[in-house]
Amino acid sequence: MSKTQPTRMPPLQGLYYFYQAAHLGSFKAAADALFVTAAAISQQIRLLEEWLETPLFYRQHRKVTLTPEGEVLFKHAQQGFKSILNGVWLLNNDPSPHQLSLSTLPSFSQNWLVPRLAQFRAAYPDLSILVESTTTLNTFEQSSIDLCIRYGGGRYDGLQCEWLMGDILYPVCHPLYQQQHGIYAVEDLYKGHLISDMWRDMDWTRWFNTVGTAGGCSTITYNGSNYAIEGALSLQGIVLARHSLVQRYIADNSLVRIGQVAVKPTNGYFLCAPAGYFKRDKVDQFCQWIKQQATAFQQTWPDNITLFEDVSAGI
Repeated sequence: MSKTQPTRMPPLQGLYYFYQAAHLGSFKAAADALFVTAAAISQQIRLLEEWLETPLFYRQHRKVTLTPEGEVLFKHAQQGFKSILNGVWLLNNDPSPHQLSLSTLPSFSQNWLVPRLAQFRAAYPDLSILVESTTTLNTFEQSSIDLCIRYGGGRYDGLQCEWLMGDILYPVCHPLYQQQHGIYAVEDLYKGHLISDMWRDMDWTRWFNTVGTAGGCSTITYNGSNYAIEGALSLQGIVLARHSLVQRYIADNSLVRIGQVAVKPTNGYFLCAPAGYFKRDKVDQFCQWIKQQATAFQQTWPDNITLFEDVSAGI
């Protein structure tokens, strides 16, 4: 009758001591490599043999050799510990030092990051850049991504999150739409069609309640800021937008801001990755650069504007 595959792990210390002794062919050599006594090596291996109910070594005067059972275990232990060591190395080392792979929200990538990347590339011409636009927070174990940029509360399990910058929310529309409907103040918003974004912090009702005024009803909803902003650019109505996503359109007069009020959410943009990834040279260089860009960008917040604080749910 064949034995079933074990579901319990053997003593890991004994397994590692066994691996070292088998690799070096000597209990004493393993003890020297691990800075323990040969007696400690012998004891742990003996406990492992008792757990397995089989001898792993033929013990000779100055050396040890593997039994057939020991040969089988050593082959698999070698593969296992090699995989573990590779994983540990990856935590603090970079398998692709000449390529920086970023994951960002599509709206942030298109409207804020990409227009600025030429400056980073000029500073680091030998570094190639991959930008992946997605609303999903990456599982770093299953991808080659070095760094995520996300908007939310900055609390993501297993990741180190560093603050990048905050933002403000205000209504914008196309200047022709503004003229056609006579929308120049927050109190005029009821005159136009309100474009909604399905993201939670872009809710019109929440924004009106925060600034203390009434408004109209949303007539069209998009799943994503890019689409909502495009709707405003094509004269479909008024969109509630983040300053980070529409500042460049306001600068070239493609969109105009309505009124003198804005809402400042507690959410913000964060740089997210496993802690060890931040030690990579290319990640450190990019983080320093983008934090400088963010500091400069926040100086473009509108003057003479009344800011209202809001608490938004993380995304």
